[in-house]
Amino acid sequence: MSGTAIAVEGLWKNFRLYHERNRFIKAAILRGRRARYEEFWALRDVSFEIPRGSTFGIIGSNGSGKSTMLKCLAGILYPDKGRVHVDGKLAALLELGAGFHYELTGRENVFLNGAILGLTRNDLQKKFDEIVQFAGLERFIDTPVKNYSSGMIVRLGFAVAANVDPEILLIDEILSVGDQNFQRRSADKIDEFRRDGRTIVVVSHGMSQVQQMCKDIAWLDKGELRMIGPAAEVIATYTGNSYEPQSESTASEGKRWGSGQATITSVQLLDPKGSPIEILSTGDGMTIAVAFDAHTMIQDMVVYARISGVNDVEVWSTSSKANGISLPQVNGTGRVMLNLPSLPLLEGTYFVSVALRNARETREFDHWECGHKFEVHQINRFDTGIVALDATWSV
Repeated sequence: MSGTAIAVEGLWKNFRLYHERNRFIKAAILRGRRARYEEFWALRDVSFEIPRGSTFGIIGSNGSGKSTMLKCLAGILYPDKGRVHVDGKLAALLELGAGFHYELTGRENVFLNGAILGLTRNDLQKKFDEIVQFAGLERFIDTPVKNYSSGMIVRLGFAVAANVDPEILLIDEILSVGDQNFQRRSADKIDEFRRDGRTIVVVSHGMSQVQQMCKDIAWLDKGELRMIGPAAEVIATYTGNSYEPQSESTASEGKRWGSGQATITSVQLLDPKGSPIEILSTGDGMTIAVAFDAHTMIQDMVVYARISGVNDVEVWSTSSKANGISLPQVNGTGRVMLNLPSLPLLEGTYFVSVALRNARETREFDHWECGHKFEVHQINRFDTGIVALDATWSV
């Protein structure tokens, strides 16, 4: 085991899905039986080894067991069958705000979270300024964490975990949070860990990010290990098999504001056949269908649409007015279709924002910010960034 940091042997993890629950003793007596439930195996006979000093990725669709696996590695969950052997000091970044008390200030949470990860108060006092500087929260460190944004919480959590000096670091889908400067600092810190020979386990839906960081990858599918091997080979197989259109929408609620003279009743993303979609491949076409209801007569209403990436990075925006489309008199319900024959977007999560505006675009009747979310997956392309550019090499 000297060359192995983590060994997973025949791991099974079970959860009970209750269809009803006896909340009181009286209910249990009257029913004469225990509440009904079904067994759900989140992990099924999974085995693999992670060599010391390697960066290892775990990929898979939602519900495949990735986060459950990391929690078993971290000792948060215990397997029902099999065993996990971890050789080395471990730090985990598994959930947004895990280990934080939201009524305490950032300063107090640094000491609380550091204690949970095994640091003494003297160690934290020596590293405190470095932690706060890394997180970029100098102005807000004495503000209660309940007033932090999600990105600020993750930055503080990562800053504390990174200064624990772990031999093994577990990361679950948090490196896409924060501004570009913080993401760069996080990537630099991970590169520093790799150069120091630390072991890193990463769970992410960003295939390009995983391939850049990891030498080997494990692909989980419905709790089972489908494939393990070199990153490029596993990703190529995964992207060809796992991305299927979802029938149930995973749209984001987003934020809304406006005068209310007209309201957006729905936003749909449709494929060329008119079926709802949430997942696209690079270059696929998409139609944004906006249904609205004008509660009074509106002259020359303008429909605005915007696509943005994580951290509110604007990818593209347009409006009906900018394209010479007129809605001269609007009263009651209606629908506008914005057709995009090809989306040259690379791997990532993107958001659609829509607004209804007056003719001069000085007033918004209804603005639905990030009202719908969609995923783009790149197949057999290993470029990075936001847009896919057709390029050729010559030597």
